[in-house]
Amino acid sequence: MDAFQGILKFFLNQKTVIGYSFMALLTVGSERLFSLVAFKCPCSTENVVYGLVFLFAPAWVLLILGFFLNSKAMRLFTGCCVNPRKIFPKGHSCHFFYVLGQITLSSLVAPMMWLSVALLNGTFYECAMSGTKSSRLLGLICKGKPQECWDELYKVSCGKTSMAPTDNEELKLSLQAQSQILGWCLICSASFFSLLTTCYARCRSKVSHLQLSFWKTYAQKEKEQLENTFLEYANKLSERNLKCFFENKRPDAFPMPTFAAWEAASELHSFHQSRQHYSTLHKVVEDGLEHSPEDDETTLVLVGTAHSV
Repeated sequence: MDAFQGILKFFLNQKTVIGYSFMALLTVGSERLFSLVAFKCPCSTENVVYGLVFLFAPAWVLLILGFFLNSKAMRLFTGCCVNPRKIFPKGHSCHFFYVLGQITLSSLVAPMMWLSVALLNGTFYECAMSGTKSSRLLGLICKGKPQECWDELYKVSCGKTSMAPTDNEELKLSLQAQSQILGWCLICSASFFSLLTTCYARCRSKVSHLQLSFWKTYAQKEKEQLENTFLEYANKLSERNLKCFFENKRPDAFPMPTFAAWEAASELHSFHQSRQHYSTLHKVVEDGLEHSPEDDETTLVLVGTAHSV
């Protein structure tokens, strides 16, 4: 039993790595499925558009899904049209762009994986580049090749050119090599940029490594318990309402957070060293709520923290 708990704890501690590994495997599988089943290079003047669509359209869809499934993005934009002050609070307008940058970087992981895998495979790039009409690109691709290369390059992917089979195969291998070089350049650039942003974020951290570890643990536990509490209170409230409906009687008072409390607890958290609150909910519980007289009735600030958040 102890061994099982140790293994479970290890996987829980490495869930981020496991999640990215699973995403990478899923991306590889999806790319191979697209290449084998859905992708059929037309070997015509439409090669460029067809190849680029298969290369970038899935990446765009993954980016949109990344934003849509990001809970921080939903938290950031919910209600912002009704009350723009939520995303641009007084004195902290730049915080919106900082959070949006974090959301964008996390959402870019899946699209970058797709582009890297697709370029390493080379099929989409080969089709797209074989349909180019740029004289400069044609000169680079067909350097040292017969004239047929200039006229029938778009047929290379299908092997239907009038060139010798060896020349046709050399062109295909050359295009695939270019694609793989671009793929590795993209992987190296993304890895280096990820390292730089991580190091910069740690250098700018307002808390120590141990406190940061505690903060992450607290945030995870609070999220788990919040979901359980939501379920528990939703069950109690629905049970009370159904019982009163069928028994035709007035309901008893049911303790619930106020509208102001819901609004304040939904704000994005910003850590401040003078007040060690590890989440927005923690800050609401510790400091309470107060309406700001200068703002609309839905604009809320935390008591004593508006100047320091």
